[in-house]
Amino acid sequence: MKIGVDAMGGDYAPDAIVKGAIEAQKQLLPSERIVLFGDKEKILQILSSESASESDFDIVHCSEVIGMGENPAKTFGKKTDSSITVGFSWLAQKKIDGFASAGNTGAMLVGTMYTIKSVSGIIRPAIASYIPVADGKFNLLLDVGINPDCRPDVLYQYGILGNIYAKLIFGVDNPRIGLLNIGEEEEKGNLVTKSTYELMKDNTDFNFVGNIEGHDIFSNAKADVVVCDGFVGNVVLKEAEAFYHLIKKRKISDPFFEMFNFENYGGTPILGVNAPVIIGHGVSNAKAIMNMILQTKSVISSDLCGKIKEAFN
Repeated sequence: MKIGVDAMGGDYAPDAIVKGAIEAQKQLLPSERIVLFGDKEKILQILSSESASESDFDIVHCSEVIGMGENPAKTFGKKTDSSITVGFSWLAQKKIDGFASAGNTGAMLVGTMYTIKSVSGIIRPAIASYIPVADGKFNLLLDVGINPDCRPDVLYQYGILGNIYAKLIFGVDNPRIGLLNIGEEEEKGNLVTKSTYELMKDNTDFNFVGNIEGHDIFSNAKADVVVCDGFVGNVVLKEAEAFYHLIKKRKISDPFFEMFNFENYGGTPILGVNAPVIIGHGVSNAKAIMNMILQTKSVISSDLCGKIKEAFN
């Protein structure tokens, strides 16, 4: 297994990325290697300063970087030797088994759609995020940002994607899929959620448990997967992050609230594409990068992309 990592992506790159890769490498098997894309000289300097062996990594030198504030569509095509562009080229050629970056999210999305593309039959891919619930477990929320406007058939496919992910990554035998709405009753919601409910009701693709409300998101009493459009999902995700920072600011220590710290899982996968792509937070530190890499390993090992292809073919 080869896990591709954008060494130049993120606010604290390449320092945090390489240090995170060093920590992740300690937890990998000899047959599992990390491939670092970026400025080779800088990468080697950090490895040396951390007393890490160069031989433990594959390094692909890239002379360019797509900055966090650059236009993704324009820059991806122009900076052909950037760490993101070269990383996706390797992924498309199957030289690596998955690619992860905490860099320019737009460039990661452009790279995904230009190179490895969506699985045949997928209308629109989704970004999924972990939402902490009781007993140290997580719910899956999707979409959280790619598609702010969704048709009912797109949301229905999110139910299928979430179902497969919860089975393979969370180990839930029969995931409960809930539709996020303003009330539990079937007739509640706007035109999109009402139409989506009709599609999901009595379906045979996944275990639909009906509408769930906002207060059910942080509980596993009703659902394991929460489906919504990217506009709503992104608001929910950022509100959760805001409450975590507020709690930390008030010096409240609680194991449950610590689960909201994105550093503990590192990144979120793009679901519905032909190869594993993981997007990390721009402010990721070494711990977050380590977990982003280990998350990528889990997605590769589970053959998540292959199972999604099977479901839609």
